[in-house]
Amino acid sequence: MTSEPLLHVENLSITFTSHDRRTSAVKSISFSVAKGEVLAVVGESGSGKSVSALSLTRLLPSPPLCQIQGNIFWCGKDLQKLSEDELTQIRGKEIAYIFQDPGTSLNPVYTIGYQIAEAVKIHEPTIKDTEAVVLQALQDVLIDDPRKVAQQYPHELSGGMQQRAMIAMALACNPRLLIADEPTTALDVTIQKEIIDLLKRLRQERKMSILLITHNFGIVAHFADRVQVMRQGEIVESGETSSVMQNPKHPYTRGLIACIPRLGQRRRRLTTLSEEMKA
Repeated sequence: MTSEPLLHVENLSITFTSHDRRTSAVKSISFSVAKGEVLAVVGESGSGKSVSALSLTRLLPSPPLCQIQGNIFWCGKDLQKLSEDELTQIRGKEIAYIFQDPGTSLNPVYTIGYQIAEAVKIHEPTIKDTEAVVLQALQDVLIDDPRKVAQQYPHELSGGMQQRAMIAMALACNPRLLIADEPTTALDVTIQKEIIDLLKRLRQERKMSILLITHNFGIVAHFADRVQVMRQGEIVESGETSSVMQNPKHPYTRGLIACIPRLGQRRRRLTTLSEEMKA
């Protein structure tokens, strides 16, 4: 893995305006993702993780509802300066997303195969046999009967199968960076492990980078190369995953790590920052 950044974000700030009220969701954060690297962004709901990820390819509301400041560099290109047509060539093809609830991300009126094929046709118009690409994508995410699943509608699949279909759609165009926004939250523990194991295998096979957004330190412990912890729109701690897990510096990070369920122990609630500082 090289240290050359694939994605580099400098001083990113995001502000929302509603009824003359301004809310600062992200406050001047900077980070990078190297080629082939897994970076985990950890924090509780409302910490600014998801809006940061959505801002990378301008998936947030347009001004004046949302103001984005800072620089977002993709392979040396400033994404903030690209036209919508230029950004469309990157969004979904070079940078792909999977979200936490596939039940709401998938279109209920189209089959799984149609939805994957649509993504392929948009980003790879020269491919003539899109059906073969669809079936291969479903097979790559370890779906046993890809032809059957391709003909099914989202409501006919379990939550785990829906998420596999979402991953297949995201990877059909061979993106260089996969942004996984809470990809296991809506799934039970057994299926969560299957999805994480699947992402680990695909990362190794494809040498792609992953930006993993989660609130659960337990998920990233054996998956992410580096981790950054967000609280109230700021990065309060970052570093190699093993280093942060073994020796967390910030009280908030210690609180999140303490919430990881351990066999034979009662699960702790997330303490407040003031409680941690008193400890």
